[in-house]
Amino acid sequence: MNWRAMTATGARTLYPVHRLHGVILLLLLLATLALGMGNSLHSRLLWVGEQVWPNYYLLNPDATEPTCNLSVDIDTEVERRVAAYKPDPDDLFSSPPNPEAIRKSLQSNLALCEQRHLQFAENQKHATWALGVFKDIEQGLADFLLKNIDLTKFLFIGMFAMAAAISALDADHIALRLPRNRAEWRLSQGSQFVVNGLMLLSLSAYVGRLQASPGAGDTIILQYAWSLVFGLFMVINAIRFLFVPERMKAGSLAMSSGLVVPLYCTMGLIAMSYFFFVDGYSSGLAIYFGMMSNLSSMFINIGLYVLVGMMLKQTRVPELLLNVLKPFNLPAPMLASVIIFATAFPTAFTGASGIFILAVGGVVYDELRRAGAGRQLSLATTAMSGSLGVVLNPCLLIVVVAALNKEVTTTEMYGWGFWVFIMSASLFSFIVCKTEGNWKPRPAPGAVRAAVRELGPLIPYALTAAAVILVIWVVLGLQFNEYSAPLILPLVMLAVVMLDAGKAGQESGQSRTQAFFDRSSSAASDSAVHIGALLALIGFSICLGGILERSDIVHALFPESLTSPWLAMMVIVLMLTVIGMVMDPFGAVILVSATIAQPAIQIGIDPLHFWIVCLVAFELGYLSPPVALNHLLTRQVVGETEVLAAERTGSFWHRYQRLLLPLAVMVPTLLLVAFVPMLFYAL
Repeated sequence: MNWRAMTATGARTLYPVHRLHGVILLLLLLATLALGMGNSLHSRLLWVGEQVWPNYYLLNPDATEPTCNLSVDIDTEVERRVAAYKPDPDDLFSSPPNPEAIRKSLQSNLALCEQRHLQFAENQKHATWALGVFKDIEQGLADFLLKNIDLTKFLFIGMFAMAAAISALDADHIALRLPRNRAEWRLSQGSQFVVNGLMLLSLSAYVGRLQASPGAGDTIILQYAWSLVFGLFMVINAIRFLFVPERMKAGSLAMSSGLVVPLYCTMGLIAMSYFFFVDGYSSGLAIYFGMMSNLSSMFINIGLYVLVGMMLKQTRVPELLLNVLKPFNLPAPMLASVIIFATAFPTAFTGASGIFILAVGGVVYDELRRAGAGRQLSLATTAMSGSLGVVLNPCLLIVVVAALNKEVTTTEMYGWGFWVFIMSASLFSFIVCKTEGNWKPRPAPGAVRAAVRELGPLIPYALTAAAVILVIWVVLGLQFNEYSAPLILPLVMLAVVMLDAGKAGQESGQSRTQAFFDRSSSAASDSAVHIGALLALIGFSICLGGILERSDIVHALFPESLTSPWLAMMVIVLMLTVIGMVMDPFGAVILVSATIAQPAIQIGIDPLHFWIVCLVAFELGYLSPPVALNHLLTRQVVGETEVLAAERTGSFWHRYQRLLLPLAVMVPTLLLVAFVPMLFYAL
């Protein structure tokens, strides 16, 4: 949580532009982007080569003329070999050669030689300097991709190291509240120092185990890289512990001071306590955290989606979209309902819950307040705006589920997820309109024409995005879908930022290039803070999940004697909701895939049904106390002052609406999604 969030309501940029680290992180993310597109580029080069030079795969510009002889007289050669035969007196099985067998062998060799000469002649027709240059590029790219298969892992470690270091320097790791005095500041930094130190001890124990295993050299190098990363974090924590910012006033610890400890530290302490004292598995923390390296492409995609969200924040697109609604003069309840429906799809395109809130949550909150919504309703809507879209195409979370579980496909999950979204969003609209009143819109005359006019400024952005997607498809043959979205969207947003920078530059007197550089580096700087905080949370969520995987909890909850799918579903709903409350969804999906999914499916729960329930339970979880990650992110973008100023009068509902409204929507949704489908297959 960043202290700057306390200074202003709805600030568009919570972090100063640290240009150097913003540029470095942007280059790192672009490098991973280029590496991710490398295979598509190589496939496209092979396609182009085949179109330009028929039989491109067989052509070799450096080929030499075959040395085999085409003028062989087969009959003479057969006679020569037969005549040259001399029996070996020491060989009991020696026999004269078979002339017919020799003839067939010579004929076969001659045919092969003729084929080689024909291929060489055909090769010489096309062996131009252009083919040589193209072949060098294509094969050079293929060799680079083959030799650097593990490069993605080290790029991910570098990205995580830089981003999490910036989060540590800026004191931006996610906690339940901010430090309010010097003692709480030192508690926060000290807890991080301890957890990072425990991780170093676990890494050291893991390296000791690996050194006794043959063929573990590459894995050991990865552990040394992680050790350097956490050693760097310890240095940062020590410096920040000793040099407290001047803004922190003197004070002492209170009963609530434990809330300033970052969530990843709490998870790390719980996990390490179990691994050390219960399981005797000192390398457990390193092994489970190291799972992020094995899934580095997925977590790099999270970083790319964060960059997309932060770039969206640097453009006028969110404001222009909201301008389309303004002519209708929607009252606050109706505007909140429209926002819930409208923001779900951008949420899906930014990969997962939370990123969209960080990107445009401040704009959403401001528009609701401007429409007359109370702070409680505005906070609830902002928190839910980054949640309901996780079941829509092309959300990364569903891609991860399908990648880890072959029983389901993205098409099936997106198809059912759409109807789940319609149900939850409609329920939200119904509850808000019934509890708030005054929900009927009263548009002024000509509102439709005014709204259509407001669509005009959005057309250049839409055309720019379509052009980038089209160029990528033509050049790389890469179609836009849920798998390619993390690679294509950053390029789309760079083009959109470039377009927007031209208009902003005219207003500020900057050149387009300077405005683009400032905005892209600012987006990368903000991305660094959020990437570091999110990935640290995900990594230690996986470690926390290791307790569930290594213990007998799953077997206790799903004993072999349990045969009722209905009872199993009740247990699943409770477990998944609790997991969603305390874990990041990506770490939770990895955990559930390894522990709960298979026992539940074996009992009789349909795989597709199980995973839809899982996603909805996670939605409920990260909108529910005690952690309520989406509420924490909402507080980060609108400011703690604004949250503390939320209404404390009126009925119980209106005093705690920011917490109760999401629960009132998601609890019935989860129960309906969990149990109604079972009426059709579990009876």
